[in-house]
Amino acid sequence: MFDEFLSQRGHNMDSAGWEDSYNKKQCPECGGLHDSDAVECTICGWSPAR
Repeated sequence: MFDEFLSQRGHNMDSAGWEDSYNKKQCPECGGLHDSDAVECTICGWSPAR
């Protein structure tokens, strides 16, 4: 319900994903770099499923 409220007011509610940095995945929360097979940030615990 909250996401719907924000999206109706112009906010982008797409789920966050990994960012790319060189040949690594970069965590959008803390900026930690991981190998391309990572499924969770080992620094802050973020994952795309959250």
